[in-house]
Amino acid sequence: MMVCSRSQLFARAQAALLSLLVGAATLVQAQVHPRDAPVDLVLQITVDMLKGEMPFQQYPHLDGGIRYLLDNGVAYRNAHFQHSTTFTAVGHAVIATGAAAAQHGLAGNDWADRSSGDRIYCVADPGARPLIDVASLGTSPRNLTASTFGDEIVLSSGEKSRMFSVSVKDRGAIIPGGRLGKAFWYDSGSGRFLSSDWYYDALPEWVTRFNDSARRDRYRGKAWSLQDPPETYIFSHQDAREAERGYADLGTGFPHSYDNPSDTRYYGGLRFSPAGDELTLDFVRALIDNQAVGQRGQTDVLAVSFSALDYVGHAFGTFSLEYEDQVRQVDRIIGELLDFIDERIGLNRTLVVLTSDHGADDIPEYQSARGLDAGRHDPAGFIRRANAALKTRFGIDDDLIMAFWNPSLYLQPDKMEKHELDYPEVEHALAAIFREENGFAYAVTRTDLESGNLPDTPLMQKLQRAFHPQRSGNVLVIQNPFWYLYPDAEEFAAMHGSPYAYDTHVPIIAAGPGIPRGLIVDRPVAVSSIAPTLTTYVGARLPSGADHPPLIELVSGQPRDSDIQ
Repeated sequence: MMVCSRSQLFARAQAALLSLLVGAATLVQAQVHPRDAPVDLVLQITVDMLKGEMPFQQYPHLDGGIRYLLDNGVAYRNAHFQHSTTFTAVGHAVIATGAAAAQHGLAGNDWADRSSGDRIYCVADPGARPLIDVASLGTSPRNLTASTFGDEIVLSSGEKSRMFSVSVKDRGAIIPGGRLGKAFWYDSGSGRFLSSDWYYDALPEWVTRFNDSARRDRYRGKAWSLQDPPETYIFSHQDAREAERGYADLGTGFPHSYDNPSDTRYYGGLRFSPAGDELTLDFVRALIDNQAVGQRGQTDVLAVSFSALDYVGHAFGTFSLEYEDQVRQVDRIIGELLDFIDERIGLNRTLVVLTSDHGADDIPEYQSARGLDAGRHDPAGFIRRANAALKTRFGIDDDLIMAFWNPSLYLQPDKMEKHELDYPEVEHALAAIFREENGFAYAVTRTDLESGNLPDTPLMQKLQRAFHPQRSGNVLVIQNPFWYLYPDAEEFAAMHGSPYAYDTHVPIIAAGPGIPRGLIVDRPVAVSSIAPTLTTYVGARLPSGADHPPLIELVSGQPRDSDIQ
């Protein structure tokens, strides 16, 4: 009889375990939903700026849609974005495509043209025009360079499926809608919903009827008040903090009056309250009824981004009474949406996946007063100082930095050529300057990003996934934790956009046929897995840039008899 050493036994045990895991994986793959999965609607909900802990922290006070999904589906409590540019456009792009920036195309909400320094807005399209008379940019998904889950479901159905997307924000509707969907968004100057000629030759008649119904005016003479008794809120004692900004005449303390002598300010202010999400819900109901969404015996796709929580978080901070109440308000509103879908389509024939496009930090001044190393960056100041240092370093009279859009600093190509400067040398000099600048943790050059010459750390991996070869700048910077960084230093009370956990951590909650009920998963998962999960669930092709696996709990089960009526 041969005697095995301890190391040989360990190796054999490892091999046996691997064999079991492979077998289990094969079994799981064999149980993936077939193409004819019994769903008439794939509903993807994004709650803008919903921090990852909030559904669980607020669970005892929720009785609407988020509570329904927690009780009847799978909740991932440790879901994170894998990129550093935690902004709305990038978050929606990752949710929709499952890709990194080099594939999905969006370097941020904004970036600079590398030749001129001109601002490029993520969904701007000079060739498109809005379909109502508004002072608005032409918009479309033309800057998106990867397919979305909606695109793939439409294509894989022989274009029998349809994709619709709705949000108060144009980018919150256009990016999830992809290139094959129909997107609608809110005009903050008039309170009407619109689209662009990328999608329609003229605004559909039902949208015009909706706008003429004047739902947007029902808030005049009213106020946003707390949904629940004050004593049930964690932050009831923190109403009207000194550092909060509010919006227009909304003020910084409850109740918040919707009235404003300016119509433009009134309609704009609705976004900073539950009214913005309620109007979104109203429009989605009209869309479902007028387009028979999910009612044609074919899987349709609907993406809804509820944006009010983001506006509230920016204006009042995330440790505010307003933010906490808005979480409860959007839970109620999502509950009303799910009730409507149950009536029109049936939740037993609907796959629902809820997440957020990013988290957020609180107000830096508030956190600084409590002993955290927090501050507010002034881009005009740090650009001026960096330009002065580069002039001294290279003995020139010209400014070399032409633009800053998080997280990128862009060098002026004409000045670089004029002085016959070497890009890698100037980039490394600029990065060194920012490493000495107070409130910055890292500065990385384009040269190093393109060559992969970076430390193999989680934070650098997030920066690499945020980098776009054509659209990112010459030096990418990362602020210290709790530091506000945005091109306009004073526009908001609180901000997001960093690679830190408070910005990357979001919930993923899903419910539908074949999905376990009441399950909480604590292993780390990537938001990038949502898009391939949705296409795998319905048997469609994977989105072109998807690089994370589907969430196995959502695609491995078979529909139960009780799920199909």
